[in-house]
Amino acid sequence: MIDKLDQTDIRILQLLQENARLTNKEIGALLYKSASAVNDRIRRMQDNGYIKKYVAVLDSKLIGRGFTAFTHVHLKDHGKEIINHFEEEIIRLPEVLECYHMSGQYDFILKVAVKDMDAYHLFLMNHLFEKFSIGSIESTFVMREAKAEMPSPIINYKG
Repeated sequence: MIDKLDQTDIRILQLLQENARLTNKEIGALLYKSASAVNDRIRRMQDNGYIKKYVAVLDSKLIGRGFTAFTHVHLKDHGKEIINHFEEEIIRLPEVLECYHMSGQYDFILKVAVKDMDAYHLFLMNHLFEKFSIGSIESTFVMREAKAEMPSPIINYKG
């Protein structure tokens, strides 16, 4: 799909990832394009799924979510319905920031953000162990966040 983007589209995406509050006029000025041309390009990229949504990145400590765990989950059963049910339910939980269905030893990796270790324990007890048939869980805890960026680098493999 990246083949459908030209250099101007890619630059618009990069600018929006750096600051999604830029106006079309501001982007246009940076790229020597009109605001309406930028608007048309952004709308097309939204319609085609390149831009999923706009978000504000918050300071997790200031909002009471300063404890981050990566939770590796191995389910007892691996039927399609069970996997789908786990995904559907787990992504609804506000504590779960990210959820990945994985290959390898564990079925899922969850990025969980809560207030502290006690809150994490309650999350495990009330949301994982109580609601799902869990084979095993391995948790790793973030000691310090060295780099956490939302933007995805846009690489044009054609050169």
